[in-house]
Amino acid sequence: MVRRHLGKSTRSIYLGLACLSLTLHLLLAFFCVSVLQNACVLPASSSSSSSSVVKPRTHHHQSVFQSTSISAPSSSNNKRTSARNNDHHKLISSTIKQKDEGSVTNVSDKEKRLINTGEVSEKVNYHSKLEVLFKHPLYNLPCPEMQEDDWLLSVKTHEDAKNTRSEEEGKEDSIPNESKWKSASEEEEEEGYDKVTWTSDTETHPPWLRFHLNISRWALYNRNDPNLVQLTHDMATQRILGAVQKKGGTQLKLVISFPNYGEALLKPMKQSRDAETDVNLFYFSDFERHNAEIAAFHLDRLLGFNRIPPVVGRLINVTTEIREITTDRKLSRTFFTSPAGNVCFYGQCEYYCSVEHPVCGKPHMLEVSLAAMLPDLSVAPRRSWRSPWRRSYSRTKKTQWEKDPNYCDTVKQKPPYSQGTRLVDVIDMAILDFLMSNMDRHHYETFEKFGNDTFLLHLDNGRAFGRHSQDEPSILAPLQQCCRIRRSTLLRLHMLSLSDFRLSDVMRESLAQDPLASVAPLLSEPHLSALDRRLATVLQVIKTCKEKHNDVIYNDLDQSQHYSLTA
Repeated sequence: MVRRHLGKSTRSIYLGLACLSLTLHLLLAFFCVSVLQNACVLPASSSSSSSSVVKPRTHHHQSVFQSTSISAPSSSNNKRTSARNNDHHKLISSTIKQKDEGSVTNVSDKEKRLINTGEVSEKVNYHSKLEVLFKHPLYNLPCPEMQEDDWLLSVKTHEDAKNTRSEEEGKEDSIPNESKWKSASEEEEEEGYDKVTWTSDTETHPPWLRFHLNISRWALYNRNDPNLVQLTHDMATQRILGAVQKKGGTQLKLVISFPNYGEALLKPMKQSRDAETDVNLFYFSDFERHNAEIAAFHLDRLLGFNRIPPVVGRLINVTTEIREITTDRKLSRTFFTSPAGNVCFYGQCEYYCSVEHPVCGKPHMLEVSLAAMLPDLSVAPRRSWRSPWRRSYSRTKKTQWEKDPNYCDTVKQKPPYSQGTRLVDVIDMAILDFLMSNMDRHHYETFEKFGNDTFLLHLDNGRAFGRHSQDEPSILAPLQQCCRIRRSTLLRLHMLSLSDFRLSDVMRESLAQDPLASVAPLLSEPHLSALDRRLATVLQVIKTCKEKHNDVIYNDLDQSQHYSLTA
């Protein structure tokens, strides 16, 4: 009886478990079918969202201002300038609400409206902060109407060529009747140079020559010029035909030649990107860094200055692309193989050109920066100006500006700082130097042709980005002592302090476009964070100035059709 009762109970339990298992399997099957049905339904906005993804390096490579003739301002040039001005006013007319209104402190309502100008749809759809930044009206301000003397160089016309031949009889370097420029000799072509078939049409010119011809009184280059993309691409990829040491300077630099007759200034990698400058080292004894030159070009562009020649990184073979092709005997004598089997050289210069401080490949490959060369001084002379805030370059001495807080009053009484924009130009340069911690700004240059009514060239930035763990407030002395700044500069600084355009973010994105970024980030994260910290310091200095003075802002935005540098 007991066994029969137990058998019936066991069968009941088994039957119950079987029913439960069947129920669970049915529920699981129903759930899977519903999931599969939902997964197969495409979102209605998928096509639009995918098309809204903007690839980096798309917008700022589009041409907004192109010139097919540089010899004189044509009607087409005027139309392009007018169209750009109209686009600027259309963008100004639409406004958006800014998420970070609280971060734009001490800015007028009018300035807030200008900072916030844009389209909401662009902010939502764009995946690139850099693209959105460069589309903002503050980075597309109307250009002044170009006059003939506003171009640094010009292409000779047929009539000019005839006049030149009549004035310079017997010279063989005049332009031929067919207006073609030929190479100096057939021997050069045999050595690897391209055959020259340039004409007065700029479309036939190599990128480096277009870069030279597009230099104007107002800027070194137009950020929207697609030729800049080709220029940096050529420097990063073209075959190197020659390498000689550049004369002058305190550290090793080489001049590199390319088949299209272009040249670039090479600075080699001397230390790792993560290495900080020794705190016991004076600023005038610091290494020059190749990645500092690259980063300075990108930062200058992000600030809207456009005053540093285009720079690009490149990985070169020191054996085949320098040692075996150089005609510089002094340079070639300094090559050696290190105990680790790396090919090294050190050249001749004032600092760090010795066997104890060599430049070495791994074992042959070396990272370098290549900067586009400016027109030769014989063609476009430049004037070198001693900076009023130049340091003493002494271990013990201090200069007048370091001892006198009212030093700017003296500076403002002397030309060219007594009129025009030269003073705010120097302050722009000081802000750039402070952000990248460059203490080595002893001189600056301008093109002689333009006199005092022109921009400053921000050259030689190799000693920047040396320390990220500390800042150097004395670099901001021009701003602190003069309490003067361009309105356009101030507004861009405020923009770069917002989360939508955070300086470290757009700098990271911009540097990622450089070829060397595939090897390693050109600036470490601590350096990028330091940019945000220093930007906050600059804005605080400006805020303090506005609390003490009423004439801090130099208004360069009111004259929408034409800017005068002689105010």
